[in-house]
Amino acid sequence: MGQPGLNRRQLLAAAGGLAVAGSLGFAALGTGADALASGSQTRVRYWNLFSGGDGYNMIAMLDAFRRENPGIDVKDSTLQWGSPFYTKLAMAAAGNRAPDLGVMHLGRVTGFSPGRLLDPWDVDLLAKYGVREADFNPALWKRAVIDGKLYALPLDIHVQLCFYRKDVLKKAGLLGEDGRIVPVTSVDEWFDVLKEAKAATRKDLQTIGMWSSDQNFQWWFFVAFYTQLGGTWFDDSHTEVTFDTDKATQVLEFLRRHITDGYANPNFAGGAGAEQFVNGGPFVWEGNWSVPVYDSAKIDYGATPLPPVFGRQATHAESHAFVLPHQSGRGGDTNEGAHRLAAYIVQHARQWAAGGHIPAYTPTLSTAAYQELSPQNEYVTAMDHQATEPKVWFAGSTGILAQRVGPIVVSSTMGSAKPDAAARSMKSTLTGLLASKNPMDGRTAAQGGTVA
Repeated sequence: MGQPGLNRRQLLAAAGGLAVAGSLGFAALGTGADALASGSQTRVRYWNLFSGGDGYNMIAMLDAFRRENPGIDVKDSTLQWGSPFYTKLAMAAAGNRAPDLGVMHLGRVTGFSPGRLLDPWDVDLLAKYGVREADFNPALWKRAVIDGKLYALPLDIHVQLCFYRKDVLKKAGLLGEDGRIVPVTSVDEWFDVLKEAKAATRKDLQTIGMWSSDQNFQWWFFVAFYTQLGGTWFDDSHTEVTFDTDKATQVLEFLRRHITDGYANPNFAGGAGAEQFVNGGPFVWEGNWSVPVYDSAKIDYGATPLPPVFGRQATHAESHAFVLPHQSGRGGDTNEGAHRLAAYIVQHARQWAAGGHIPAYTPTLSTAAYQELSPQNEYVTAMDHQATEPKVWFAGSTGILAQRVGPIVVSSTMGSAKPDAAARSMKSTLTGLLASKNPMDGRTAAQGGTVA
């Protein structure tokens, strides 16, 4: 578990992510291929990108839906995570071979040509099955609305977290009476915490793992801290770049300092940071999908949103969301079945929470079952402090924005570029991207659909 080079999906599988399934009221009965209901009247084809522990939890929820809805035959298919998934989904939608239901990262929806490659949700039909706008965080719901129509139904938010070893921090005097890490509200306080934690840590371990050479993680961390500073990206019309290079430089200097001050070891810049944490390193910055990994390691740990070192709470957040890939003849029982399936899973996301994700359906968050989950109950506040990428066609998980700007952040963190030069390079890249065309619909970002 936690070997160098393992990605998050492999980490989940290697760490026994399957062990959490069924712990919150669902039991996995098999795969989609062998769990098709007999005598079904309606078939719903569903594509998703979930593997490892996420995949197992999704199967458990699908099987529960099948048991309760024997008249709907769900045919689920899991495709490769990342760009290959989006490419295949786009080709299927453009060629009128799309599935009835799909999953996307919410940040990618704006660039997926809503109205051409995606069909809008029927909010009245969702309401028929118990899902309404009032049941969601307003900012999250707003991200899913384009041109006044709902194009994505959020399932969760997944956030970047500061995982910490309670045993090490207790030794360092860094735990409060509630057993959680002492509050941090400034850069100086954070580095004081790291200094004290390092003194209580074995000499062969780094103080904090922060994926310092990974373009995606470094970009996610940058988005969080830049948002804490109140940084903006573009004007409301998406015609001008408003990126603040001074604020960006502050963030880049902050990230770089973890290495220059000796708290993050470049030799453990990737997935090896998880192994260091399991072996006794006091901190690691990771996505919430690592919760099953550390649960299975049987260590005493906590997890909180990234520290508000710039005075404002904000941690990077993305969202898995259900979408309706475009079908020229969408409607009828199959379309209603897709709405019913998505609404069911959104409302029954306790199983999903076991994998570390924060359910988007807010009534779930107030249930006793969810509030008893640890460390989920410690970072659930991230729902109200989401730092998201700008709502433009080139943003979103593993999207063009991360691919272009992420390496620039890495160059600063790892020391091959100075922070101020990297900040200027980031702004130049943003300017180029804003002027480029969306290959999905042939329109520039400035001419695209208006966002809610």
